[in-house]
Amino acid sequence: MGHHLPPDQKELYRRVDEVLHYVWDPIGVAGIPQGRDEYYTYVPRVFSLVQSRAPLSEIVDFLVTTQTETMGLGEPSGVRTHAEEVAALLEEWRDWIQQRRPIV
Repeated sequence: MGHHLPPDQKELYRRVDEVLHYVWDPIGVAGIPQGRDEYYTYVPRVFSLVQSRAPLSEIVDFLVTTQTETMGLGEPSGVRTHAEEVAALLEEWRDWIQQRRPIV
């Protein structure tokens, strides 16, 4: 993670990491402490998409492509629906964090 991010962006980065690990979790490691770093390589890209307010469809496409092509997990039913739920949750976190940011 970029150590020079403002506090609100650091918090969003942490939330992206948590959501990918505990909610998205396509390989099922959320309950395994040794699996905590499984999705670290995807966090910067997802953070960038969420932070820049990329269209929801772009976030969803990245998650689906990562799961089905990069990880080679095929395309079981529900992958897109689950990715849409994850992307919506990430947007909710972004908006909540930004609403809490003090006005300067």
